[in-house]
Amino acid sequence: MVADRPGVPRPGWRWAQAPAVRHRKVVKEADRWRALAVLCVANFLVVLDTSIVNTAAPDIMASMGAGIDEVLWVLNGYLLAFAALLIVFGRLGDLVGPRTLFLGGLGLFTTASVLCGLSAGVGWLIAARVLQGLGAAMLVPQALVLIAAIFPHTRRGTAFGLFTAAAGVAAVGGPALGGLVVTSWGWQSIFYLNVPAGVAGLLFARRFLPTARTGRTHRFDVLGVLLASTGLTGIVYGLIEGGRHHWGTISGAFSIPLVFGVSAVSLVLFVLWERRVPEPLVPLDLFRHRNYTIATVITSVLSFALYGFLLVFVLETQTVLGMSPLMSGLTALPWTVVLSVLAPIAGRLADRVGGRVLLVAGLATYALGILGVAFLPTESATAVTFVLPLVVVGIGQGMTFTPATTEAMREITADRTGAASGTLNTARQVGAAMGAAVTGAVLQGQIASGSSVLEAARLSLTVVAGVVLAGCVLALFTARPHQSQEVSDGTHRTEQRPAGRDRSADVPAGDGEADRRPGQHPVALTRFPVPRRA
Repeated sequence: MVADRPGVPRPGWRWAQAPAVRHRKVVKEADRWRALAVLCVANFLVVLDTSIVNTAAPDIMASMGAGIDEVLWVLNGYLLAFAALLIVFGRLGDLVGPRTLFLGGLGLFTTASVLCGLSAGVGWLIAARVLQGLGAAMLVPQALVLIAAIFPHTRRGTAFGLFTAAAGVAAVGGPALGGLVVTSWGWQSIFYLNVPAGVAGLLFARRFLPTARTGRTHRFDVLGVLLASTGLTGIVYGLIEGGRHHWGTISGAFSIPLVFGVSAVSLVLFVLWERRVPEPLVPLDLFRHRNYTIATVITSVLSFALYGFLLVFVLETQTVLGMSPLMSGLTALPWTVVLSVLAPIAGRLADRVGGRVLLVAGLATYALGILGVAFLPTESATAVTFVLPLVVVGIGQGMTFTPATTEAMREITADRTGAASGTLNTARQVGAAMGAAVTGAVLQGQIASGSSVLEAARLSLTVVAGVVLAGCVLALFTARPHQSQEVSDGTHRTEQRPAGRDRSADVPAGDGEADRRPGQHPVALTRFPVPRRA
């Protein structure tokens, strides 16, 4: 250790031009958790708007005189913009900084929420929803980058757990909250809910979020952006619209198979281009990390199962059992509580023992819970019937959501966290679209063949459980974390600077080291805002 001497900076620290007297200050541990709280609130709002709007669809149709096709685009315009641009904004965060894009994305999302509530026609509402999706795509990839920068390796699992729990509560609780809000204040209120939380999030983000830098600059891969956006837009559009058009012709020569074909060609060209370009949009050697590849696929599987399961659960409770949207949401309360409690605990365990055991056990438990929801209820079931299987579902999800993210990001170097996060979140959104499309197709096929809704729901959930079990088998191949992984006390130090100068200081990202590690790019530096002294 090099002792501090007057006028001599500690190795690894960059000193600003300042008077001879400098005051160092240790950033409080609470600042990390305040920053995480901001990220969790933003993630909650983004996920909430993927589920809460479904509840308001009938009211939107009635008040605007819209047809089912138009209302579907109110729902899907958001998802399309969100999923198609995650990779783009993930990499863009590596260029301009994740804090900048997070603030811009949250500001755009909040503004678009106001425009949604003020929309006088369904066309304006669809456009505002696309803007919402654009804002969501800007901010979501940056959250994982910032968490990786703020927290040391030994505590990232806990942070990812809280972040995941916020998303889980939003996904599961969206229909219940939507039913309550729409019944009390009308459909516009589901969008106005975002405004106070978004404004508060912007204020606290400017105060508590650090500036994470990777130590190197990147070029922007324009052709890669065009190819990736075309391919992902086509896939998500085809999955969203395929069932409605019976996977055939949409209009004239324009058809779902054509959309998928163009998307496949675009993605093949994208991969070929990324292998040649010096600064790729998605560095393909990310997938040389076995755990990143496996965790990305498992993330897609988990999203597939979540949205497929939600679709069938809502249909089963409301159509078969006659529950109101609010009662259906309250029936899911045991699921929500267990997931919220268990996700941070699983994150802490993943830090200590690795994610393989948790992923295998959690996915197996998740599949068991889904089968319980499929086969235990009858046409005379009540909310009590669902308590035990939903608790099992919550345990399974709580054991898997966080370790999947932790294992995906564990070994990614600082200069690639944006691209890795964007790719991971894209897999999540494509999985969600596939889950809804496949489950919906199974439901439609069974009902059309004469099966009852309950029988169709059972077969659909069996398919979902089968996909989860396939993910369980894949999780067996997850590698154990390296024993030589960096550990630190996580102390963040900043420099108190005079008023009028840059009031943030470079501090090591998460693991407390500012040096260059062998074989890696420079570790990201995190700049925490330093409050003015009275």
